[in-house]
Amino acid sequence: MKTRTPLIAGNWKMNKLMNEALAFAREFKPLAQEAVHVDIAVCAPFTCLAALRDEFRGTNIRLGAQNMFYERQGAFTGEISPAMLLDVGCSWVIIGHSERRELLGETDGDVARKTRLALETGLLPIVCVGETLAVREAGRAATHVRAQTEKGLAGLAPDDLRRVTVAYEPIWAIGTGRTATAADAQEICAAIRATIAGFAGPAAGDIRILYGGSVKSGNIAELLKTGDIDGALVGGASLGAAEFAEIVRLARV
Repeated sequence: MKTRTPLIAGNWKMNKLMNEALAFAREFKPLAQEAVHVDIAVCAPFTCLAALRDEFRGTNIRLGAQNMFYERQGAFTGEISPAMLLDVGCSWVIIGHSERRELLGETDGDVARKTRLALETGLLPIVCVGETLAVREAGRAATHVRAQTEKGLAGLAPDDLRRVTVAYEPIWAIGTGRTATAADAQEICAAIRATIAGFAGPAAGDIRILYGGSVKSGNIAELLKTGDIDGALVGGASLGAAEFAEIVRLARV
């Protein structure tokens, strides 16, 4: 039986203006206040973080960012440092999302640098891995994701790894309405855990592995019945307070 507390993290991506974010927060708070069985994070655009920090203060809802830079400070125009995220109230940060890898050229090396710095500064990283449809159809999904996992978490000590969450997001299922079956998702998540066990030993059993890719209230319970899926990184379904709250309610191991 799993003992890891589920984590449901919403990734708003490039959505919601300030008034929309506040309206969401005011609707979501009372719906989520009794969800003591799960950890909740809302990863919002940078422009909404300060307002959401104030709105979520005193609740069980934690704040996350969708990206950070791999340096602490300096002449990096347009970038955001981990200290800035902590200053605005973030606990979590998404690192290496497939959209940043595919659209903006982020590498496994970038992911590793960001992950190490997040941990050094006190942020909890959600490190994303996942394969394209072409890679899956070629039968290389597990090999590809295992390599991303190894490179992204390279050099981390077991105690640091225990503060990392890995999110498996098959790229072909993100925002498409297509979802990997629970069995398919479990197969890759088990491969991720086995990979981590290979270089970190028992610490792998403490690490939460999330599934992401068209997650909704209709499939979250089935996903969490598997042995290695400990929650979800939720995209489009996290934009509506009622639907996101329903996912949280159903997220039980």
